[in-house]
Amino acid sequence: MAVDPLFIIGFLVCLVSVVLCIGAAILKQGPNDLTILSAAAVELFLLVYGVVSLVRLAGGQGIAGEAWEFWGYLLTAMVIPVGAVWWSLMDRSRWSNIVLSAVGVTVFVMLFRMEQIWDGVNLL
Repeated sequence: MAVDPLFIIGFLVCLVSVVLCIGAAILKQGPNDLTILSAAAVELFLLVYGVVSLVRLAGGQGIAGEAWEFWGYLLTAMVIPVGAVWWSLMDRSRWSNIVLSAVGVTVFVMLFRMEQIWDGVNLL
């Protein structure tokens, strides 16, 4: 089973976001354009991932696992960056950067699971 290039891009986007947000928290900075935009980049990636998934489905490639589970993960993952950015706008302390860093970690785990569902990997 080959690794999907889009998965690797998602991993890198999430990783950069986590590093930037944790770095800002370590430097005792509040949320700034860089950290908020890094979470927005994760959201943008998820939007692209969703469109590419729809194109793949339209092209005849199917989801090997449960389709409702895949789309449920994707929609849930799309809510997470929005919530974290909202949090960071309401709480301007450095701790908001920790919340923003959780976006990258959480979305990566969900992206990993979405790839398993797409490829039909059974966890049990």
